[in-house]
Parts: sequence; C-alpha cells; structure tokens
Amino acid sequence: MTTEPHIAGRAPVAVDVEAGKTYAWCACGNSKKQPFCDGSHGGTAFSPVVRKAEKSETVYFCMCKHSGNKPFCDGSHEKV
Repeated sequence: MTTEPHIAGRAPVAVDVEAGKTYAWCACGNSKKQPFCDGSHGGTAFSPVVRKAEKSETVYFCMCKHSGNKPFCDGSHEKV
C-alpha cells in the first residue's frame, strides 16, 4: 500500500466554488478528474478531503498533494 501521494501537478488549480456546495478533493493524486476525487484511492491509505464552500469564491486547490493546508495550496509544490 502506497503512503506517498502521486503528484498530479506542480501548481495549484483555481476553481470557482459555489456557496453551499460540497467538494471532494483528491488526496491520492490518482483521480482523472483533478483536483476532485473519482474514487481512484480505492485500495490505498488515502481518502478524499470533503469541504462545503461557505461562500462563492475562487479557491486554489493543491495539485502536488503535499500541502499542509489540504485541500488548499500552501506553496508546498515549490519544495516537492
């Protein structure tokens, strides 16, 4: 079982989220629907990070999967 996530990208992805809508961020990096979960984590130690948007805004989802502020980018992609 893998314990390190697959790096899906080296920069965050901007997403316009909608207030009240729930988003499931891919933590394993294997989803074909990045940055969102498609169930590809099955059989791994990973689970998606589920967040409900409090307001409609643009957020920056982590693509390197190493953020200390999951599911959002904290600049970790500069170090991995």
